[in-house]
Amino acid sequence: MPTPRDRQARLATFAVFFVQGLTFATLLTQVAALQKKHGLSDGELTILLLVVPLIAGAGSALAGAAASRWGSRLILRLVQPLACAAVVLAGLAPNVPMLVAANVLFGLGLGGVDAGMNMQGVAVEREYGRAVLTGFHALWSVAAVIGSLWASAAATLGLGLPVTFSIALVPAAAVAVLSSLWLYRPEEEHRAVAAAVRAQDAGAGRPAGVAWRPIIPLCLAMAFLYVGDSSVSNFGTVFMDKVLHASATVIPLALGAYQLTTFLVRVGGDFAVRRWGPAAIVRAGGAVATLGFVAIVAAPTVPLAIAGFALTGIGLSVVAPQSFSAAGRLDPAGTGVAIARVNMFNYVGFIVGAALVGGLADASGFRVAFAAPLVLAGAIILLARGFQPRTADPATATTVVTP
Repeated sequence: MPTPRDRQARLATFAVFFVQGLTFATLLTQVAALQKKHGLSDGELTILLLVVPLIAGAGSALAGAAASRWGSRLILRLVQPLACAAVVLAGLAPNVPMLVAANVLFGLGLGGVDAGMNMQGVAVEREYGRAVLTGFHALWSVAAVIGSLWASAAATLGLGLPVTFSIALVPAAAVAVLSSLWLYRPEEEHRAVAAAVRAQDAGAGRPAGVAWRPIIPLCLAMAFLYVGDSSVSNFGTVFMDKVLHASATVIPLALGAYQLTTFLVRVGGDFAVRRWGPAAIVRAGGAVATLGFVAIVAAPTVPLAIAGFALTGIGLSVVAPQSFSAAGRLDPAGTGVAIARVNMFNYVGFIVGAALVGGLADASGFRVAFAAPLVLAGAIILLARGFQPRTADPATATTVVTP
């Protein structure tokens, strides 16, 4: 039964997820504007965008190591305001080296907050004794939609990048600092770890290892998902600008449509999984995402392209939650090994997506470039069988697919 302290921590974690979604969308909806301001070629833009997930991976690893000692609350208190400040600095950057420096800071903040906020979310879920993590991610999507709408409104008002970023993220940084006061303290967050250590000391034994083979389909699906996600996040605004010549007011609506449908599906996603099963949901998601990318690649008009981005959000939104859920089922001892392995492919997919789509765009244009995530979204359909619930076979220490 959750206590008032648990509800307080949950509200604080909602705030952290909200600020993270707003920060992410506020920057990425302005990729085309940053490219124009600094006169970057598509190849140079690709390299710049690759900096973020590479540094985010390092930031996430550092945050994980630090949080094991000092707790994720301290990490979030330090790095979330840093991420907000980095976006403002990107808007202020007078030249490319300063823009790169701002991106490095943003990557460190992004990776650190990603790790810390999910640590807090898992701790809240543990204390509540029921699934609440998806709700945090749904709010992240709401914040991303708000960030996209603000970018559109700022363009209509003719605001410059420094003003646009500051109006959104100075208050967001203040919210991050205040909400960190309510997050779980280290002794609260690490209660389950301490209990596990005591149980092992009492002779509970060492948890069984987790085999790679059954989680490979989940890892590949996660990577393919994030190839598509990074294509939309990094190049959606550029596609709308260069291919369809959309106005500055309309350009951010592509990412906004993607994030809106992602949120809507995540709100009701758990009910659909209970009704039809995870494999069927992932298979349907892959099919819808493929159709969305077909619409983007073939779009003759702005409305059809926005509809394609919306369809892509519907399809891709179901893959990540089900990847983590399936990984958890493959690790009944709760070691976190399977989930950690699957999560690595988040960054792999994002980096590959930025390099692949950016490289193809530089060579052949953005319509050809968006055909790459189209093919990989279709591959998710073939991987869906790996999401079927499995049960451990104690006689062989392997896993079998539940009929």
